[in-house]
Amino acid sequence: MLVVEDDADLGYAVAAALRGAGLAVDLVGDIPAADEAVLVSPYACVVFDRMLPSGDSVDYVAARRRGGWATPVLFLTARDSVADRVAGFEHGGDDYLVKPFAVAELVARVLSLGRRSLTTGPPAAPVLRVVDLEIDVPRRQVRRGGVLLTLTAKEFAVLELLANHAGEVVSRTTLIEHCWDAMAEPMSNVVDVLVRQLRRKLGGPQLIHTVRGAGYLLGQDPAEPAYG
Repeated sequence: MLVVEDDADLGYAVAAALRGAGLAVDLVGDIPAADEAVLVSPYACVVFDRMLPSGDSVDYVAARRRGGWATPVLFLTARDSVADRVAGFEHGGDDYLVKPFAVAELVARVLSLGRRSLTTGPPAAPVLRVVDLEIDVPRRQVRRGGVLLTLTAKEFAVLELLANHAGEVVSRTTLIEHCWDAMAEPMSNVVDVLVRQLRRKLGGPQLIHTVRGAGYLLGQDPAEPAYG
């Protein structure tokens, strides 16, 4: 996710809340920095403050939309008139939240927009199932063999991404890009450490397999006999 907010305190608060929900978040303070960021990273959602030192972000989004940019956008603003809200939607916004706002509502709206963005083809199932693993995405609950597991927000984010690509190899780079922010070091062992934690919590038989030199695969190891 990308947050574009010139109020440093509010920007840090919004980014912290989104990271607490397991999202990878980049934070910038003006339109030029946002433009550079969206050209480099395929964000699932961008949260724009309306009035920035470099102009009204509605105008920037409208121009990007004319060029085919489709990333979901949520506008944050103190401007609460009907005309302002309508303008936000007409110029390419997908959602509009008036300040002051409840952080929990912001997180819920961003999660919804981000999930929509990452879906390709038919809508993603609200409950993902891999062997005897069940991931209830809306409720953010995970069960293995019917037993409810306690995962951190980051563990849930990684497991959800692996489950959406069950049976496929997901690289460490992909996991970092989608589940960590720009401050994460690609060559660090953060992914390996988190996967070890997930394996411990999921228990056996093992469901997350290491594909040497490539990444991780969620599902039954084809070399092992079927079970369950």
